[in-house]
Amino acid sequence: VPMSLLSSILLGFIQGLTEFLPVSSSGHLAIAEHLLGMSGASDIPEFFDVLLHLGTLVAVFVAYWAEVRDMVLEFFRGAKDLAHGTTPTPIPPARRMILLIIVGTLPLFVVLPIKDFVEGLADNMYFVGGALLVTGCLLFASDRVRKGHKSERSARIQDVLVVGLAQAIATCPGISRSGTTITAGCFVGFDRKFAVRYSFLMSIPAILGANILSLKDAVSAGIIWADVPVYLVGVVVAAGVGYACIRLLKMIAEKGKFGFFAYYCWAAGVVTLIFTLLQN
Repeated sequence: VPMSLLSSILLGFIQGLTEFLPVSSSGHLAIAEHLLGMSGASDIPEFFDVLLHLGTLVAVFVAYWAEVRDMVLEFFRGAKDLAHGTTPTPIPPARRMILLIIVGTLPLFVVLPIKDFVEGLADNMYFVGGALLVTGCLLFASDRVRKGHKSERSARIQDVLVVGLAQAIATCPGISRSGTTITAGCFVGFDRKFAVRYSFLMSIPAILGANILSLKDAVSAGIIWADVPVYLVGVVVAAGVGYACIRLLKMIAEKGKFGFFAYYCWAAGVVTLIFTLLQN
């Protein structure tokens, strides 16, 4: 079935809105697919799904361009230092940040063997509804944590491993990646601004890795090239909306006002559970 322009725009909008706002994009896409009458994720072309995630990745690159540029430059400087056996002291913050992101990404490898099982949970609306309720509780708790002061200069390896574990748990549909990782960051004593920045920069290898894995499936599932222009409209929407949401979330997190999203997640979770009960 060719994808309509409206479906592409709508799914792009949902992806951009929910990827970064702490409300779980996978949970919302699963709910949207059920509402749009798509039988599970199978009706969304896999290639389109991959492109949507790349759209939101572009948003991270644009919003954090200075940090990403510094990290890329520092990566090459670090490689040069390694070759020459020299290490600057103190280690430049951007180089520490690269290390923290690598360590924080490691727990995701634990999920790889059960990837299909975790993705399959998206078809279980009871699970998605329950997971949204859990996300709401996490966000509610994050507002009540006392302010931390750690940044890339002072964060420890065990701190980022905790945040990395949170990201691994958030691969479950209905558990928000940004909400869970920012909350975990606040719990281990990160400065709020840094918790947000670390969460988003850490999403780069996570989204890229997931896309590389999905691309193989998408290509084997077949790509309808005639639909690609329609897909690209959705991608542009996802990137634009995603960028606006990152800006918004930076402001909200600094004020420690995640409460609104907690109530929203609780409401979405309850509505999803009630609808599912009525359907069955």
